[in-house]
Amino acid sequence: MVSPEFSHLQSSPMAKPRSRSCWCLSDGFLLFGCAFLALLLVWSFWSFFTPTPNFDPTLTEPSSKLNKNQVDCLESGFGVNLKSDPRDPTFYDDPEMSYSLEKPVKDWDEKRKEWLKHHPSFAAGARERIVLVTGSQPKPCKNPIGDHLLLRFFKNKVDYCRIHGYDIFYNNLLLHPKMGSYWAKLPVVKAAMLAHPEAEWIWWVDSDALFTDMEFKLPLERYKNHNLVVHGWPKLIYQSKSWTSLNAGVFLIRNCQWSMDLINTWSSMGPMSKDYKKWGPIQRSTFKDKLFPESDDQSALIYLLYTEKEKYYDHIYLEGEFYFEGYWVEIIGGYENTTERYLEIERGVPKLRRRHAEKVSEQYAAFREEFLKEAGNGKGSWRRPLITHFTGCQPCSGDHNQMYDGESCWNGMVKALNFADNQVLRNYGFVHPDLRDSSTVTEVPFDYPADEGPW
Repeated sequence: MVSPEFSHLQSSPMAKPRSRSCWCLSDGFLLFGCAFLALLLVWSFWSFFTPTPNFDPTLTEPSSKLNKNQVDCLESGFGVNLKSDPRDPTFYDDPEMSYSLEKPVKDWDEKRKEWLKHHPSFAAGARERIVLVTGSQPKPCKNPIGDHLLLRFFKNKVDYCRIHGYDIFYNNLLLHPKMGSYWAKLPVVKAAMLAHPEAEWIWWVDSDALFTDMEFKLPLERYKNHNLVVHGWPKLIYQSKSWTSLNAGVFLIRNCQWSMDLINTWSSMGPMSKDYKKWGPIQRSTFKDKLFPESDDQSALIYLLYTEKEKYYDHIYLEGEFYFEGYWVEIIGGYENTTERYLEIERGVPKLRRRHAEKVSEQYAAFREEFLKEAGNGKGSWRRPLITHFTGCQPCSGDHNQMYDGESCWNGMVKALNFADNQVLRNYGFVHPDLRDSSTVTEVPFDYPADEGPW
């Protein structure tokens, strides 16, 4: 490239030719030298400000040929190498491998371990990695506001996953034609296990459940010796024999062979089984408070725990110390009090009301814990519930439990969604001033006293 000044000199009609050849030769050299210098300067600046493209051929090389330094260099900003899938054969190359419920997976622990061996950047941190899975029906909702509510429920889960660095998969198709309604989750969970060998946990959350403590992170260390976590109570299973002794709408399941086997057994009580019709009467005769005759996923899981305690109980953690999922009717009336109690804490603790980036929210959750010791957990607590679950309300169909009217369902959902949304919006400088009104926001004032300092 030649600068505009030199271009003008070359093309100007007013430039007069020299009368001697030596002068012409001298001018030519001078012009050439200046042009070369300009090109050199342009190239220097371009090289400085433009990154060098990475054409590293090792991206397609087998992991066995990559040393640790090469792997580190290839890592993405997420700490894992998203650009490499080595040629080494894994379970994905096995033509017998199936995502379907009808074909059980064998030796999954070994297969997953081998995959991680060939993808070493994923191995670090694998024990803490979670994929959240949720979904809804494949058709538009009958309830006029159903699709809008499902969208907001999904947004809520996306917000939570973004804050904590989790992947999320939303499914709105039946992966098995016979496994509909509450049974539809099982084929999705199995498929997610196979699709995400890098993840230790798959976290199923029903479409009608939402996160209402956006900072809280699961205490995975508590579950290190267990493979399934559900909200439940042993006394209700083994003494009361109640079909509401746990809630299967939210569960955390380890990505391992034990879980594959459980899903296979669990599914055998569902519509895909030739024995499906017999399981409903069996469940009703075992759990006297079961309200409907068909076999359902929740009663099936409780039945396994009740009848085969030695096989399953030690592997399943019945979480009752916090709202792993909580019944919405006993929760939504306390949102305003909870908000005020949290604000009261922040008024006396400057570091908790300090503005901060969304990515460091977990740090502020850790700060807050020391001030929540008296908050309690569960019913009557003023601590934010991790998940508020609108069991008995069906936002898409519009059906609901006859114990309450539909308006209480939909108004409760709006209130819960805004309560959760305020925790997210605050990092962006705004909040909903009224939990019943989703359409209005106000800016959060910067009330941090300048003379106190950030800590």
